[in-house]
Amino acid sequence: MLKPVKFKTQHGGARREGLLDFSASLNPYLPEWIDEMVERAKTLSNRYLYWEGLEEELSSIVGEPLTVTAGITEALYLVGILAMKGKRKVIIPEHTYGEYERIAKIFGAEIIKTPNDPRTMAEKVDKGSIIFFCNPNNPDGKFYGVKDLKPLIQAVEDENSLLVLDEAFIDFVKDAESPESENIVKLRTFTKSYGLPGIRVGYVVGFEEAFKSVRMPWSIGSLGYAFLEFVIADEFEHLKRTMPLIWEEKERVERELNVKSDANFFIKYVGDAKTTVEKLVEKRILVRDCSSFGLPGHIRFSIRKKEENDKLIEALKHLDK
Repeated sequence: MLKPVKFKTQHGGARREGLLDFSASLNPYLPEWIDEMVERAKTLSNRYLYWEGLEEELSSIVGEPLTVTAGITEALYLVGILAMKGKRKVIIPEHTYGEYERIAKIFGAEIIKTPNDPRTMAEKVDKGSIIFFCNPNNPDGKFYGVKDLKPLIQAVEDENSLLVLDEAFIDFVKDAESPESENIVKLRTFTKSYGLPGIRVGYVVGFEEAFKSVRMPWSIGSLGYAFLEFVIADEFEHLKRTMPLIWEEKERVERELNVKSDANFFIKYVGDAKTTVEKLVEKRILVRDCSSFGLPGHIRFSIRKKEENDKLIEALKHLDK
């Protein structure tokens, strides 16, 4: 009666412990209040939680109305529920986050693949299209400013379409700017910038009444609720402290390995990603094989602390010899 749906999507991150994990693109500096947060979560775990009040406080800090979700992943499924009724046309760039295609397939959409370029994508937009755009893009870290996105946004507005702008890594981009339009849904998460992928908390900017009407009740749980409390109390001070440290290391890694990115991760051509990943695992280092992105010759790796980055730099230089 029920048959599984087959996908190419494969997520990164270590499946086993004991490896120095560069495959997940996370802030390597954890919040100082993490232990207090866990203790607070214990006191909340014996009751159902409603976070409307926290949502309002977070909205005040962010400066925009928003909808709290269990990370960007829940938000993507909500986009499917709200926007993919019927055979909708979904435009997805090549070499980007695979979950967009997964969601589109689940909801029976017509998928159109294009180069990852706003001008080229704009040419494919027609009435009622849904466009997914990751900014900065995963896996290459390319960030497009408001001026660069203007052709795509104009096409979306002209055709009354919807641009789903995934800004999961925008906190890692220096002097980042985010466009404004009534036809844009912005997806953001705390998973990456706080280095806590196990805590599923993010938010959506735009169409808040629609998203709140279909989100799953109690989806973030007691740990997510406690996390929101501490993030609000902290007012993003943790990000202000740690992002300059990441940017400093990023510039050093760029020089050492001749790579470039606008985000906190890089892709590097190695010829055979699968073999390179295996060789690095022998050295207890994990990087991401980009084959699932359609880039079988590339690996992706993130910025970690200096002493950890030194180990990766040495290992990659040794492989090049």
